[in-house]
Amino acid sequence: MLVCVTGGTGFVGAHSVAAVVRAGHRVRVLARDEAAVRPALVPLGVPADAVEVRSGDVLDEASVSRAVAGADAVLHAASVYSFDSRRRGDMVRTNAAGTENVLAAAVRAGVRRTVYVSSVAALFPSKERPLDAASPVGDAREPYLASKAAAERVARRYQEDGAPVAITYPPALLGPHDPRIGDQTGRLLATLRGLAPIWPTGGFPLGDVRDTAELHAALVAGEGPGRYFGPGRYVRTREYVATVREVTGRRLPAVRVPAAALLPFGAFVGLVQRFWPWHIPAEYGAIYTCACETAVSESAPTGGLTARPVAGTIADTVGWLHRTGLLSDRRAGRVANREVVAAQ
Repeated sequence: MLVCVTGGTGFVGAHSVAAVVRAGHRVRVLARDEAAVRPALVPLGVPADAVEVRSGDVLDEASVSRAVAGADAVLHAASVYSFDSRRRGDMVRTNAAGTENVLAAAVRAGVRRTVYVSSVAALFPSKERPLDAASPVGDAREPYLASKAAAERVARRYQEDGAPVAITYPPALLGPHDPRIGDQTGRLLATLRGLAPIWPTGGFPLGDVRDTAELHAALVAGEGPGRYFGPGRYVRTREYVATVREVTGRRLPAVRVPAAALLPFGAFVGLVQRFWPWHIPAEYGAIYTCACETAVSESAPTGGLTARPVAGTIADTVGWLHRTGLLSDRRAGRVANREVVAAQ
């Protein structure tokens, strides 16, 4: 089976390509930068002959149509994911319009199934808790959440029209081999570097990118519409910091402040960030997500997959950050010591 994947050089996309290849399928990746494909996939053990690369952009209808032509399934994982206010324009331009182009091209090409990678954030805020497959689209004004909600409406419109579109809702994701050090990996890195001493109350759904990738590999082989949640667990910020401390053996002093009280500060940081060249790890969107305090129902469909333990995911992420030189031995703590012992 040939699976066309958009966003194959990103965190979710690259891991999903690896999972689809492990399942025995061929993959065609649509990428703006062909040179970025191999560096994203080689660390995941993807053989070069298992992936065909097509140059193009999800905002270019012609290149999307060429990429999906002849594919049995499409996995649309391309989007701009960031709470950084400097990326607002990219998110507004890309997320909904790219989804429209990919889904429309798949329908025209008669693709058997298209899997659109949404986000639990597309359903925030929600008056109906916990979240499940029937939860309505959110109406948040925060740029990233609003852009994913707009793209979600596009995907649901195709479902209502009878198109074979499945939607997945990954939680916040961690795991090894993040090609671009995305939002969640960057926040863990900032925490271990001592740059995130203040945390909002509340919490968020958290999962392992490898579990969501396995879900995608299973769904592209199926048929018809559907809505599925990436395996994960609701984690309060207190639990998150405690788990990072446990995994690394470090004290990591942290102060927790009510999320609602931190929102104005996050908005101020967003304004400053537009002019400040270095990333400030105190984004309004991250604080707002915690303020929503929204979990996923235990009965929500996950394709029969069970989430890995959060501690294991954090340990694997810290270990990868250490091996790539982004964390020193001291900052990786116990994880670095375990890796030294394992290498002996």
